Amino acid sequence: MSKDEVTGKQWGNLAQDKLAVETELYELLGVSPSASEDEIKKAYRKKNRNDPDAATKFQEMAAAYEILSDPNTRALYDEGGMEGLQGGRSGGPNMDDLFTQFFTGGGSGFSFGFDMGPRSSRFSRQNDSVLPHEVTLEDLYNGKTVKMNMEKQVLCSSCKGSGAKGHAKPKQCSTCEGSGRVYIKTQLAGGQMAVSPQQCEDCNGKGEKLREKDRCKKCKGSSTVKEKTRQEMYIEKGMADQQRIVLAGAGDEEPGVSAGDVVFVLKLLPHNSFERNGNDLLVKVKITLSEALLGFSRILLTHLDGRGIKVTSPPGKILQPDASIVIRGEGMPTYKRPDSKGDLFVLFDIEMPTESWLRSVDHQALAKFLPPKKLEMQPQPEIVDEVNFEEIDVRSQSFPASQDFFDHGYANQRDDIHDEDGWEDEDDDDEGAGDMFDDYMGGSAEPECRQQ
Repeated sequence: MSKDEVTGKQWGNLAQDKLAVETELYELLGVSPSASEDEIKKAYRKKNRNDPDAATKFQEMAAAYEILSDPNTRALYDEGGMEGLQGGRSGGPNMDDLFTQFFTGGGSGFSFGFDMGPRSSRFSRQNDSVLPHEVTLEDLYNGKTVKMNMEKQVLCSSCKGSGAKGHAKPKQCSTCEGSGRVYIKTQLAGGQMAVSPQQCEDCNGKGEKLREKDRCKKCKGSSTVKEKTRQEMYIEKGMADQQRIVLAGAGDEEPGVSAGDVVFVLKLLPHNSFERNGNDLLVKVKITLSEALLGFSRILLTHLDGRGIKVTSPPGKILQPDASIVIRGEGMPTYKRPDSKGDLFVLFDIEMPTESWLRSVDHQALAKFLPPKKLEMQPQPEIVDEVNFEEIDVRSQSFPASQDFFDHGYANQRDDIHDEDGWEDEDDDDEGAGDMFDDYMGGSAEPECRQQ
């Protein structure tokens, strides 16, 4: 028997014959390596209800359940431990990396040795429910417990899932003659006929069905009824967009099959102020021309947890257009290590004075305090045309130019600004952080930063 043919019922006997290489996942759920699929499911649900540390261990236990509840991933784990899930490569992932990769799906990490499909942590059963769940950046920064009312399909309590009244037995379906399939003829081009098999609708592919008078009155022969339940989901700090949260056994029930799981896939909504890149955050803040020239000391922004972030610029430091700074340790919490945070990058947008302000001041007096105007170029071209112009937002137009054409100011800013007074400009960061920030500022599309 190959490992692809192993079922939950057969697993216990095989596990007793061959001990698992590692038992860490079994220990997380409090079961032995010879536990059956039902025992693993029951242990996981019991842990979530009774373990006082369940909130902090939620994703570890969920990942352990995800791996051990599927015969394929369980076989890989028992044969080679964590390294076996990585496909046998040396230097296997640690537990935190494994759980992060398992629930975010995809990425540049390991693939557990076989193709699981895009954003899939294991082969989904038919009675598993995969649902999107919208979250804000505040939810992922602060963590959140979500309580919800759900409706699920459960076995009928009256007939115990048989669908029959009393001891009645189903009869062979007359439509498909017990095969569970019917054959449909389809006319093709040229007058030819094609025959294709389809599931019998009268017996739902079972090959047998109950007579009308033999059906359970409560479920009307369907074996299941709808039931409303109260579920709770914990969104951990630092979770990512498209990350999966599994509620084991919270899905639909079917006769002869373990209850399905409810899998929530997080969908991050756009934020009005912040952009996220991994564990780092990017925000654009407006400052006045006076602040750019003379400095400032004020609360620049309100963070995702409601804190005000106050920044004081060094004396004598002039901020150029599109200047940027980095505030270490004020980015997103690291998943599974919330005390460790990424960085917060701040882009400054300098607001020029309004025309009404300009009309209210003495132009000659103002000119004395401003740098002199540029002189006319010398030598002048032989032909000089004086032309009219009109204001336009060139970024909103269809303009056949590369993104670098519009972002040249960023490159100049990075070359010209140097930290002379203890002010941490982004371009003075280490190489790794600089490369990351180039994703925002370089050849890739400019992020649509929201104003503070």
